Amino acid sequence: MCRFSMQRAARSAGVVLQHSCRTGRCGACKCRVIQGQTQRLGSDESLSVAEKVQGWILTCTFAAADSELQLDTEDVSILANYPARTTPCRIDGLELLAPDVMRVTLRFPPNGAPLYLAGQYADVIGPGGIRRSYSIANAPDASGKVELHVRRVPGGALSRYWFEQARAGDLLRLDGPKGSFYLRDVAGLDLVFMATGTGYAPVQAMLAALTARELSEQPRSITLYWGGRTPADLYRRPSAPAGAAFRFVPVLSRADNSWSGARGYVQHALLADRQTFDSSAVYACGSMTMIADASTVLEGAGLPNRRFFSDAFVSSSAH
Repeated sequence: MCRFSMQRAARSAGVVLQHSCRTGRCGACKCRVIQGQTQRLGSDESLSVAEKVQGWILTCTFAAADSELQLDTEDVSILANYPARTTPCRIDGLELLAPDVMRVTLRFPPNGAPLYLAGQYADVIGPGGIRRSYSIANAPDASGKVELHVRRVPGGALSRYWFEQARAGDLLRLDGPKGSFYLRDVAGLDLVFMATGTGYAPVQAMLAALTARELSEQPRSITLYWGGRTPADLYRRPSAPAGAAFRFVPVLSRADNSWSGARGYVQHALLADRQTFDSSAVYACGSMTMIADASTVLEGAGLPNRRFFSDAFVSSSAH
């Protein structure tokens, strides 16, 4: 019998499930089976043994059996309004934000700009058909352009293109939007962002999107913890959105003695700052190590269920 991933089967029925990497490594699509049987199709390495026993699965690497299936999962049906499509685009601008971070701006044909939610990502299809995923770093606006923050990867094929060959006017393709990392209802909450490296890109988009929300939809406070090794890794000064108290906490893990700010890792800096999390919602983007550890420690610290949202950067198997 031919079996399809649960994500694909749900899409065909007009239902959208949480998703990100689609490889079973990031854990963003984790949910619990209430009724029915599933069969694993691929990796489930982001699930613990205890979670498997309790009925947790990854919808990107599991398929339903022939019976009906009932899942305990978040409703992300809003994503059905933002279907992924492949669109031609051209490089509008290139700006070096740091020695290893390039800001890429893409423009689109008339009426061809992608529709997306701040926080989502897209695949860029470059020369030779090389495809890589990048978070979109700006909220949708009247310009219709898309901003990306591209990290230099030693030996990376598309990385070499961005940093050595790319020119304004080059023709590329964008496939997106993708992912279920976007701002939910945060009205009256203490909103916390955690980012490492270019994981700041979707956070920047979300901060811009918050400015457009009505006062009644604003969080009570906003705190951004952005981590890197040295000051150069924090390549932009975040802009405070209108409507809520904003605090920026830069965190460095390899700073020299001249650094007077927070040290270590962003999740530990957050725990050192806050004693309670009952009124918090946390959005984390960056390394898988940070996100996995943050999820565990915040659950132990009392963060309410379904108030932790993440997008883990999963490296490509081929640069």
